[in-house]
Amino acid sequence: MNIFQKASRFIIRKTFAFSVQLIRFSNSSKRADLKLDELRNSPVGTLGYDVAKCLDNNNLKFVPHFESHDLKHVILEYKMTPADEIKLQAFMLGNGNYTLPCFAILTFGIILLPDEWMTFYNEYKKGRKAIPISSWTIDELANTKTDFLRNQLYINSRYINNNQTFSMKTFVKYFTFASVVAGILGMIFCLPFLFSADIADLVGAGFPFIGGSILTVGGLLVLSNLVRKNVSEVKTEV
Repeated sequence: MNIFQKASRFIIRKTFAFSVQLIRFSNSSKRADLKLDELRNSPVGTLGYDVAKCLDNNNLKFVPHFESHDLKHVILEYKMTPADEIKLQAFMLGNGNYTLPCFAILTFGIILLPDEWMTFYNEYKKGRKAIPISSWTIDELANTKTDFLRNQLYINSRYINNNQTFSMKTFVKYFTFASVVAGILGMIFCLPFLFSADIADLVGAGFPFIGGSILTVGGLLVLSNLVRKNVSEVKTEV
């Protein structure tokens, strides 16, 4: 693992830890803590018991208003780590969970962990094959056997695949649009400083300006390739 990869993972760990602490600080955690105490008394082998055990083993607590999130870690067997959290979100995107937190976390991971892109894509494909689980809640499933729920994941997967309209191509398109917009805004912000007589301003604005131009040009190239591919597909169908 090189220095960039280590630095990226360090940033992700610190960001995730800060986000969790901020949410717990901003919301009353009393109800979430009581819920965890209740789950500790669930029968062995049930989802409630396994979720509580997983949190205790990792010295974690429920995040208020996100209590049902942890059941997905348990059912899908993703570790309670920032890296596996991003993998989980890749799975959930493929599974049809088109929410802001899902997009934000996955985009964060794509930017900082380019060496894991293929892993994220494979998790996305796994999510495409599974039945939708974004609506599953710990309140409804606490007393259900964990193994039973895992066995249900890929039942009727052919039906799920035929009815999921969101594709990886769509995600790439939206992500590319965001990159182009971010690049243009970054260039506009840095532009006034490039005319400064201060060397510090020139250097400080020069590198972000170049980065913004790379995002913009790279995004436009990707979009042009997508358009070219769509045209080719239409010609083939005709």
